[in-house]
Amino acid sequence: MQSLNKLSAIGKMIILESLILFVPLLLLVFYPSECSVSFNFLLPGIVSILIGLMIGIIGPKKLSSSRLVVFSWFYGFLLAAIPFYLLGGLTVVQALFESVSGFTTTGLSVLDVEKLPKIFLFYRAFLQYVGGLGFVFMMILFVEEKDSATLYQAEGHPDKLMPTIGKTAKTIVLIYLFFLLAGTIMYLLAGMDLLDALVHTMCALSTGGFSNRLASIASYDSFAIELVTIILMMVGITNFALLLSLIKGKIKIYLNSSETRFLFGILLVAIIGISFFLRSGGFELIYSLRLALFNAVSAVSTTGFATCDYALWPDEAVVIMILLMMIGGGIGSTAGGIKLGRICRLLKNLMHQIKKMLIPDRTVTLTYYSNGRERELLSREDVEEASTYASVYLLIFVLGSIALTYFANTNYLFGAFEFASSIGTAGFSIGITNINTSSICLLIEIAGMILGRLEIFVLLKIFIKS
Repeated sequence: MQSLNKLSAIGKMIILESLILFVPLLLLVFYPSECSVSFNFLLPGIVSILIGLMIGIIGPKKLSSSRLVVFSWFYGFLLAAIPFYLLGGLTVVQALFESVSGFTTTGLSVLDVEKLPKIFLFYRAFLQYVGGLGFVFMMILFVEEKDSATLYQAEGHPDKLMPTIGKTAKTIVLIYLFFLLAGTIMYLLAGMDLLDALVHTMCALSTGGFSNRLASIASYDSFAIELVTIILMMVGITNFALLLSLIKGKIKIYLNSSETRFLFGILLVAIIGISFFLRSGGFELIYSLRLALFNAVSAVSTTGFATCDYALWPDEAVVIMILLMMIGGGIGSTAGGIKLGRICRLLKNLMHQIKKMLIPDRTVTLTYYSNGRERELLSREDVEEASTYASVYLLIFVLGSIALTYFANTNYLFGAFEFASSIGTAGFSIGITNINTSSICLLIEIAGMILGRLEIFVLLKIFIKS
């Protein structure tokens, strides 16, 4: 570890990312017949470690926090795509698409997962598990840098749970591991085999949505499995500070959070709305409620596990799903989207402005936002940040939807659904994304996934400075 500390931050990052390729090889103990595909991971992993050592010694010693974040993600995308490409049957763009979809915890796929080797099924899920935490987060965990706090925030982690960033990182990993064990056990009790249970737990916690089945969760046709998945997706949608409060038994803090209250409010409205439109479209009432409950949670958590074919849904229900994907999860959680906290602040500000117009001029009105532990006055800076981010997000969504609609030769509703799934890192597909999808459409979706995962402004900041 001391020799590793002598390397530059960029060299350490490359080496740590290289180690990701060796983890799936642990499955060879259980599936020795798949030794033939170990070359797909060993060769790029070893070469990447050598590159990391070389760059760590002779490369740039200092890189700005935002540039290091962007570099680490793009290098990770390229490195993780190599095993998919070496497997055969995929173009470079398709392999890159699978890698980006994994690390950004999106879950869209061009692979026939039911024909993949078991080691690759684990590999896809592990990419999402790591991607949910983030690359810079990994480096802080193993090699704490002097600028750890800046790096931590640059990657989109707002919560400092412990006195130091290093202790915060270790606490979050322990939380993640606890729920990984608990989720795997719950899935086993619900009827899954061990590999499926492990894979689906990693992908639900990271709100990623990769599945070992082409029909996703629908293939199990089990309400028990759906309930376990809902619980894990709700864990993934919650920011780590609130999760820690829950683990410590401080339920009041969790329930007092403005994010939590807003989440349950929109879920209630969405479930009622989706089930109503499904019922109107000819679905049975109980089945409509079951579909609405699972898929609403899957959409707002931007996980992407599915229990149906959305192409068969009424347009109104599809629109609700698009809105849920765009709202997304909690700030600081593994979920994508504009984020619950930002939307909540914008709505509170809207209500505040309406109140000001309806009451006498001299009356003072105050608006508060609660993080669960304390209530704070809603500041102008918070509203401006949320408003700016939401505006840029919506602009990119509209442009991406138009581009995908044109190049995929589909209607706008389908194009908007697919791009909302990409930029929201949700992973739902209405049928546009598959092995036959053109490279230009996949590249549009890749751009959406990256912008959605890296919070847009991190990338814009780099390009503007450059």
